Amino acid sequence: MTLDTRHLTADAEGYAQASRVWRAGGLVAFPTETVYGLGADARNDMAVARIFEAKGRPRFNPLIVHVPDTEAAKALVEWSDAAEILASAFWPGALTLVLPIKDDAGLSPLVTAELPTLAVRVPAHPVAQSLVRVFGGPVAAPSANPSGRISPTEAAHVAAGLSGRIEAIVDGGACDVGLESTILGLDGAPVLLRPGGIPAEAIEAALGTSLARHVEGGTLTAPGQMTSHYAPGAAVRLNATEVGADEVLLGFGPMESDLNLSPSGDLVEAAANLFGYLHRLDAANVGGIAVAPIPDSGLGRAINDRLRRAAAPRDVIV
Repeated sequence: MTLDTRHLTADAEGYAQASRVWRAGGLVAFPTETVYGLGADARNDMAVARIFEAKGRPRFNPLIVHVPDTEAAKALVEWSDAAEILASAFWPGALTLVLPIKDDAGLSPLVTAELPTLAVRVPAHPVAQSLVRVFGGPVAAPSANPSGRISPTEAAHVAAGLSGRIEAIVDGGACDVGLESTILGLDGAPVLLRPGGIPAEAIEAALGTSLARHVEGGTLTAPGQMTSHYAPGAAVRLNATEVGADEVLLGFGPMESDLNLSPSGDLVEAAANLFGYLHRLDAANVGGIAVAPIPDSGLGRAINDRLRRAAAPRDVIV
């Protein structure tokens, strides 16, 4: 069934309409500071199942739950001293914490992919904050794009991928960070499950300890760990020093290129532009995308993580 996807304004009336859709078991895409999320009532089995259906997302890939504040998170997960430190330092913001889920959390088991842990975060974007507060409950929300494709940083990106599959999109403009949240596992020693909008170095400084890293190819314990993900239609080639005849160059730093993530070499600017520029090149139906080298430090680690997954062989997308 094809739905009439409504575009809602980021104001009190739009928030009220989005909340009514969620209470009725529907899907609403909305902006966060990282990327647009595809939200549903995290307590409603059928609504959460529809997220997987709309995205074509595998059921073994868990979802992030968005809540308005730390107290709401504590109602869902077993809190810890490390969680308190990180929440105080980075929430609201682009950090997701994975903690043991409480027996009485009341969430659909589809949210956690039946794992004993829950990924939870407090978004900083004022539209996301307003929406979860007006709704008054936990919102499960992966990125609002077909599974495996480029994450959306504008309402138009959501519409291009999901119109007809979801009830509504709240248009809150372009996302500031442009990369998904950093995901940190706290079910034991702190482990970086996915690099993202908060650099690992900042987390290590807050905790006063080094982070373990997720082993690629292991069991999925958090979103964003699929080998092939964030992919445009064209093939992506990394660390390019020259451009093939059928390729366009996605540059970084002072250089001649078709598009440049940051001519000044600013990783924050590059992160904010990454998905938007990939969407632009995807829409142009280019033959291939050659990407200039990007420093693998700070936010550069998250950028390179997304680019490696975008460049992975497409036959591993599930």
